[in-house]
Amino acid sequence: MNVVEPYEPIQHHWFFNQQVDSKDSWQPFSREDSQRLEDAYSRVGKCEKDEVVVVTNGRRYDVRLRERKRYSVYWEQKPAEVRRCSWFHKGSKDMNYTPYSEELSDLLEDAYMIAMTLDEWKTNLELPTGETVIFHNPKLMTQYPSSCKEFPPSPNEQTQSRTLKRGTENIPVEIPEGEPEIVDHLVFMVHGIGPACDIRFRGIVQCVNEFRSASDSLIKSHFRQSEDSCIIGRVEYLPVNWHKVLHGETTGVDKDIERITLPSINRLRQFSNDTVLDLFFYNSATYCQTIVDTVASEINRLHSLFLQRHPHFTGHVSLVGHSLGSLILFDLLTNQETDADGTPHELREDVHVDTGCGSYESLEEALKGHGLEEHLNILHREQMDMESLMLCSEKDLKDIGIPLGPRKKVMNCVKKWKHSRSGSGHAAQNETHSPSLGMRNEHHTPTTSAVDYQHFDVGIGQVSIDYPQLAFHPQAFFAMGSPIGMFLTVRGLKRIDPNYSFPTCKSFYNIFHPFDPVAYRIEPIILSQDMDLPPMLIPHHKGRKRMHLELKEGLTRVSSDLLGSLRMVWQSISQVPTPALAEGGISSMTPTDEAEVSPMEQEESNFTKVGTLNRGRRIDFVLQETPIESFNEYLFAIQSHLCYWESEDTALLVLREIYGNIQVRNAHL
Repeated sequence: MNVVEPYEPIQHHWFFNQQVDSKDSWQPFSREDSQRLEDAYSRVGKCEKDEVVVVTNGRRYDVRLRERKRYSVYWEQKPAEVRRCSWFHKGSKDMNYTPYSEELSDLLEDAYMIAMTLDEWKTNLELPTGETVIFHNPKLMTQYPSSCKEFPPSPNEQTQSRTLKRGTENIPVEIPEGEPEIVDHLVFMVHGIGPACDIRFRGIVQCVNEFRSASDSLIKSHFRQSEDSCIIGRVEYLPVNWHKVLHGETTGVDKDIERITLPSINRLRQFSNDTVLDLFFYNSATYCQTIVDTVASEINRLHSLFLQRHPHFTGHVSLVGHSLGSLILFDLLTNQETDADGTPHELREDVHVDTGCGSYESLEEALKGHGLEEHLNILHREQMDMESLMLCSEKDLKDIGIPLGPRKKVMNCVKKWKHSRSGSGHAAQNETHSPSLGMRNEHHTPTTSAVDYQHFDVGIGQVSIDYPQLAFHPQAFFAMGSPIGMFLTVRGLKRIDPNYSFPTCKSFYNIFHPFDPVAYRIEPIILSQDMDLPPMLIPHHKGRKRMHLELKEGLTRVSSDLLGSLRMVWQSISQVPTPALAEGGISSMTPTDEAEVSPMEQEESNFTKVGTLNRGRRIDFVLQETPIESFNEYLFAIQSHLCYWESEDTALLVLREIYGNIQVRNAHL
């Protein structure tokens, strides 16, 4: 007698549709997020009219439950469809299983429950879409197209059939681990030229997501004991996109450039207009101001929004810039202003807005002073105050429903308020510390003299603009694949004063790949010219040097030892005096003892103090090239400039700075 297997209700899991190249790609939420969505679904029921919002993905996304859509919080992104999934299907040519709609899943589950309860199989279920599903047994279920009217189906109809699976446990899908609720540190990442950030032409959001994933994995592998003990949580990385604003309708620069672009080699010219021209824009007073304002306002906006969503956050903030993005941040940090007590101007509580638009201490006073009080309700609904209003763009005001006329008035006053705030900082020279770098005069005896970096004139190469202030003190600034050194040299800066440091940021790391054609060093323009200090080698995240580098250095040492032995033998049998040999060729070609040890193997404990940009520590850090890259450095030059977003070694260096003295465990394979 056959024992009928009891029916067990299905365990639902929530998915979202992350489209890739206009194709559906259904991805599962983490178990924690899925359970959070399921709990909310169970509480509100299907008849609930009010929208219910559930935060997911480390609070970077909100899911509107009734709408079944996932919305990004920090950046612009098309809303993604969300499903409560239980049944999945896959065709013979498909790579992955696709979830059925919730309605079809309910029909399939009801039919499956009846078949299980009655132990009746080989039954057919016709779907509302016209397809037919055959329940062969609890493990084998097949869907056939609507053209199939007779069974068994024809060979052609067999190829169009789809395999059905019930529950996520029966399909090959990796459910991601949830993210810790506690955020220890916030990092803003600024991109370089162009809309694409890596060799796969992905945007800044995708690349930052990749870096965040690498960081999360390294925390689990290298800081596991601290994570398990709840000593540390996680690091949040947020993208800062300035390219979209520069090339948007507000500036209109793309249309102007298009009118003067030649029609030949169209794709190459379009690529140049989208990427290389950003360098020229940054050296234009008009567009440099736009770029710097966009970066600073976006960072401040994201910082404010992050604090709203993480009200208990007590950690620090750091900055990462790639390529031109690192130069933008360098200039921005160099021109931050502090009071005598070290407080940024933007954080002063006693700064009142005083311009031609009036002197106001509150949002209510400001709007009433310009006859705009009727819009107070809208701004109060969005939890606006004077500080947050000054961080808004015109698009932000449009999105919340402020009409065109009042919107223009508000933006005009905001512009004047910002200018007043910036101007008040310049006026009080006796209360502020003026940022300066050291520069050697070209026309006189080489000396190091203080130069006001903020007021470089056009002859020096740095355009004169008003630098906005950040709303926080960064803990560290990481430059990846950075041309900072080159730009400073082109601007006429011969040497950075060893005593100079950023006014509000005490740590600075210049990270580069050895084959990166855009990257330049920083330490040589701090140290004296007679010092030749190689960059620090960034340790491999698996705890050792790459094997091909060890082999290369091993062969170098062997050849050095062999040449040394041959020299000793030759000296013992030769009548020629040793000094004469030294004047010949053999001794001069033999590496010294210092050269036998790779300069990149130096420990930081043995280094020379390198100024104060990184609190006296080393600044230049070089990645290890991969074995395949070492075969042809020219072939991988472009890729090396775009490698940082996926570099686990770079991510680990960032984590080491963030977590300081917490013990790091090397992860050997």
